[in-house]
Amino acid sequence: MAVPFLPFVLKNLNSLIQNEVGLLCGVNKEMKKLSSTLFTIQAVLEDAEQKQLQDKAIQNWLKELNDAAYEADDILDECATEALRCELKGQGYGSLRLFLSPLYMYKLRPSYQKSWAQFQEYRLTIMGSVPGVPNVLFRHRIGNRIKEITQKLDAIATNRSKFHLTEGVVVVTRVEYNASRETSSIITEPQLYGRDEDKEKIVKFLVKDVYDSEDVSVYPILGIGGLGKTTLAQMAFNDERVKPHFDSKIWVYVSQDFDVKRVIKATIESANEKACEAVDLDSLQRKLRDMLNGKRYLIVLDDVWDEDPDKWDAFKYSLACGSKGASVIVTTRVDKVASIMGTISPHRLSVLSKEDCWLLFRQRAFGLGNEERPKVVAIGKEIVKKCGGVPLAAKALGGLMRFKREEKEWLHVKESKFWNLPQDKNSILPALRLSYSYLPLESRQCFAYCAIFPKGSQIQKRDLIRLWMANGYISCKGGWEPEDIGDQIWNELCLIFFFQEAKNYSSGICFKMHDLVHDLAQSIMKDECEMIEFNSSSNISNEKVHHVTLVLGRGDNFNYTFHKVVSLRTLRLQRSNWLFLDDLFLCDFRMFGSLRAFDAPARVAELPPSIGNAKHLRIL
Repeated sequence: MAVPFLPFVLKNLNSLIQNEVGLLCGVNKEMKKLSSTLFTIQAVLEDAEQKQLQDKAIQNWLKELNDAAYEADDILDECATEALRCELKGQGYGSLRLFLSPLYMYKLRPSYQKSWAQFQEYRLTIMGSVPGVPNVLFRHRIGNRIKEITQKLDAIATNRSKFHLTEGVVVVTRVEYNASRETSSIITEPQLYGRDEDKEKIVKFLVKDVYDSEDVSVYPILGIGGLGKTTLAQMAFNDERVKPHFDSKIWVYVSQDFDVKRVIKATIESANEKACEAVDLDSLQRKLRDMLNGKRYLIVLDDVWDEDPDKWDAFKYSLACGSKGASVIVTTRVDKVASIMGTISPHRLSVLSKEDCWLLFRQRAFGLGNEERPKVVAIGKEIVKKCGGVPLAAKALGGLMRFKREEKEWLHVKESKFWNLPQDKNSILPALRLSYSYLPLESRQCFAYCAIFPKGSQIQKRDLIRLWMANGYISCKGGWEPEDIGDQIWNELCLIFFFQEAKNYSSGICFKMHDLVHDLAQSIMKDECEMIEFNSSSNISNEKVHHVTLVLGRGDNFNYTFHKVVSLRTLRLQRSNWLFLDDLFLCDFRMFGSLRAFDAPARVAELPPSIGNAKHLRIL
């Protein structure tokens, strides 16, 4: 899958043309030719995006198109940057309203919001008194680059005929944003259905069955992705009968890499709610044993994949110090993991009954007081059958149908070709892909961008919206500020359960993505996003990557890492082991000519002077 980037480029280009940036830079003719080419290609994008999942050639064509679109956007942003440079030098660009890119208006307001009449008067004065504006060398160079990228896109446009794509086709009916949409509420977890018996069994195990057990008891919750294993563990973890039963309750998200030091460190920090300074395994094990010694504790190890028994033994060694009744709950999709870690038979989580699945879907689909007309309800029950009893699928599709009023819209979802896509026996991706396909273009791009975050991480809503803005995915429209549009998009993604576990902290709202939803985002972005655990030999071989998260140690110099990358748009730095980035950031920003967003921990002691060479960088 790929989300087309071209519409964002075309919107930016037309804004430049409208504000006569091309005329002032001497490349107006070239810009209009490029706009015509992009418009021709955009006419078939809707059809191409829908067909790419069943046609590898179309998928490759879209990838080639996206690569060219990124290149074109870099060129256009150079024009915008040149206009800004000339303004700062007093060469007459200051009266532009600077709709040069979605973020410039956000970044520079209100000082550049002069009226169009003022602009015309000022431009004529400047052009009459300062011959040769703008820079002649820039005009020649940028004109040639626009011609070259237009030729490349012309060839791509010609190739579209091989795929028999339909122009102007609208395969799905998408809900666009308007002032009547909810814009600020946090979507909380709805009432849960069909899991009361499961919860009671786990609570009974914790407070009764192993109450006098001398050894630590490990209870695996086993099931396919999307069944609600984590939610069930949370319900038991927070049950009022469980709280007073344990001296300490600890929650650790493990995921695919069961690195013993990392898991022990996370366990200590979850219990103490502060950073742990120990780094070597022996110190960490002793610290954890001291912390748990003589206590009845409950530890949840969420989403465990690793089947290496030696890693589990190394961690379990530190747990053999608690009092009677000390317990561990493990959630996993892997039978072997449950067999290795469990001290009793796993609790196999089954799919929801059709009745419970319908209730869950119904709550989301009709949650805004939608009329439950008999024909629509009948179609909805047919859609629910396709969910296979998986709660995540029911939630996503229920949220999708929330704003659909017409019977034909419900029929279109029921009869979608997405249900016939190849999948493994446990996959719910068709339901998630279907929900994704009905999103507006901006929402699709904003969602896919979230592949840049490591799986299972806490994401801060405010920072995510700023990253969307920096990359030009959202902009002012209909009197709404970009932040407001970003808030709407975030709520839309919550409604279809792509974002969940939203909580309000002093620093703002944070949320998570389900692993399967994160997998969907990764499948869309593919080579455009990478997350790298940095070491001295790390380098990015894919020159087309645009968004990178680097997990770093102290004092790393990673200039070589990016030497092949052509157009890096986002660089996020993340410290391993919860250390702060409190020393010199060793990187030459001259290699980041296309960088839009640089996201680092709060404590950055020093940045190199070369950061000034990241000429497209948005300061967030």
